[in-house]
Amino acid sequence: MATARLFLSGIRASGHHGARPGEKDEPQAFVVDLDLEVDVADDSITATADYRGITDAVRTVVGDGSFDLIETMARAVAGAVLQADHVRAVTAVVHKPNAARRLEIDGVASAVTLEDRREA
Repeated sequence: MATARLFLSGIRASGHHGARPGEKDEPQAFVVDLDLEVDVADDSITATADYRGITDAVRTVVGDGSFDLIETMARAVAGAVLQADHVRAVTAVVHKPNAARRLEIDGVASAVTLEDRREA
């Protein structure tokens, strides 16, 4: 079985997150990028990670959760994605675009990497 890197970028989702007063009152935009290490058994769609299922899992974490820190959200996203079939490792990068605008900087993001520790 081969291992491949798979990148899913620009997964957009809204959620009620933030540590400052009022940040959770209205939904805010978040963008998630994923760097996955996946097992690829052969040249069929079922032999690799399911992009749609992974994207749905990311949107569920961002949309249904409530986190004070994007670091914690990135950890939750990575944990959810790591449960997908064929995924051996994941780095989840969570961007909070509105925070960057408020601070007059180019971006605010957090990255978390998790690896599958189960026996192969």
